Amino acid sequence: MAIVNPVETPVGARRRLAQLSPSTLEPIGEIEVQTADDVKQALERARKVQPAWAALPVEERARVLQRALKLVIARREEIIETVLAETGKARSEALSMEIFASCDVLSYYGRRAPRFLRPEKRRLHGLLRFAKRLQVVYRPLGVVGVITPWNGPFILTVNPTAQALVAGNAVLLKPSEVAPHAGALAVEIFRDAGVPEGVLQLLTGDGETGAALCESGVDKVCFTGSVATGRKVAAACAERLIPCTLELGGKDPMIVCADADVESAAAGALAGAFMNTGQYCCGTERVYVVDEVAEAFTDEVLRRVGELRQGASGEFDLGAIFWDRQLEVIEQHVQDAVDRGATLRAGGRRNPELAGLYYEPTVLTDVDHQMRIMREETFGPILPIMRVRDEEEALRLANDTRYGLSATVWTQDPYKATELARRLEAGGVCVNDMTVTYGCPEAPFGGLKDSGVGQVNGESGLKSYCHALPILSDRFGGKQARSFYPYTASRDAALDRLVRWVFDSPLRRFLG
Repeated sequence: MAIVNPVETPVGARRRLAQLSPSTLEPIGEIEVQTADDVKQALERARKVQPAWAALPVEERARVLQRALKLVIARREEIIETVLAETGKARSEALSMEIFASCDVLSYYGRRAPRFLRPEKRRLHGLLRFAKRLQVVYRPLGVVGVITPWNGPFILTVNPTAQALVAGNAVLLKPSEVAPHAGALAVEIFRDAGVPEGVLQLLTGDGETGAALCESGVDKVCFTGSVATGRKVAAACAERLIPCTLELGGKDPMIVCADADVESAAAGALAGAFMNTGQYCCGTERVYVVDEVAEAFTDEVLRRVGELRQGASGEFDLGAIFWDRQLEVIEQHVQDAVDRGATLRAGGRRNPELAGLYYEPTVLTDVDHQMRIMREETFGPILPIMRVRDEEEALRLANDTRYGLSATVWTQDPYKATELARRLEAGGVCVNDMTVTYGCPEAPFGGLKDSGVGQVNGESGLKSYCHALPILSDRFGGKQARSFYPYTASRDAALDRLVRWVFDSPLRRFLG
């Protein structure tokens, strides 16, 4: 994510923000901070055009996603260059996280949305089945506000926007002010794919613009970002009685069991902790390794860390820290750990050989839960390793957190893996892999505790952008309504006998 500085503007002019590349510290662009009035006008435009968009068959809206997929493929180099300029991440990560994942999302919903959103006939239970018919139809909510973060600026824009649009909503998109250009490019691609004017609008700015969007009167807010900001979003939505989806932070644990494949687990720890320079919500932020394999695991981790390449151009494994403020948090957490007795085994400093915001891949041992590095979200290339007696102690410590987004378990015993996964207080668990749940569209993704509210992805995630409207029809044309009144004692007695007949007799099995 870029370094953001205010631009000096004339008195009375709109505020402007300039971005500097985190890898080269060179200017990469400016944005204008849009005001509450701008947001209001955008909402008014969206309200006017959304009904026509919703009236289109879902198959036609899905074809827009399929055209957007082709445009992403055709313009992938432009997208990659934009992401690299804003984030300084490794090219391989831009290709996998931003391009491949975005193509997968557009393909998944472009092919499946018509089936997911078709009206459903549901069989009723008991005596109702003889008297009523039930159909559930999925109506778009209206206008959805989407606020996206800086660590995956293209994919984390494309995914919620695609779902909201194909469900029939209009979208007001507000990307992070420190990675706004990837979000703007995503909007351009959707429009070129056939999203009508006004149905998808870009709002640029900082927290002021985001707050205005939450308070504008949209019908839902989808927010990905920090816990602190997520609480503000939730409060604004609660005030207006609108739904929100909050995908917030994490302090994701990794449990390495005594029977784990040590080499694979060590490789998975590196991928989990250092991918995207550790700046993704479900990255591995703390490791609990059973004593029996702790030394071998740590040695293998250190060997592999020593082979990692950090750079700004060419082939490299770790890029820059996307945001200067995040670099300060990383340094504070590492220093706190060292001051409290942690042992620095690798890294632990800014990379002196690179000009931008670079922090070396860092490994810490002798850590405990008194340290911030084990309790607060660090969001950087840091891997703290804690030795534990057994899997039970690992499980207890893994759950000792205010977060609950994702977790990983490493073992060669499938039964043990499932039992540990079920007991982890996490929104999702991966076994013998880094956390890849978000990259699996079928899997609902969301957090417990301070890690968020609601789930995204899959059929349920898509339907969260809709109101499930039940339509209940009488099989007899409403004739039974004629006998509704008057209430009589004989009717009450008959209903009382019916209660016992249906719910307290052998017939209840048949009636369900």
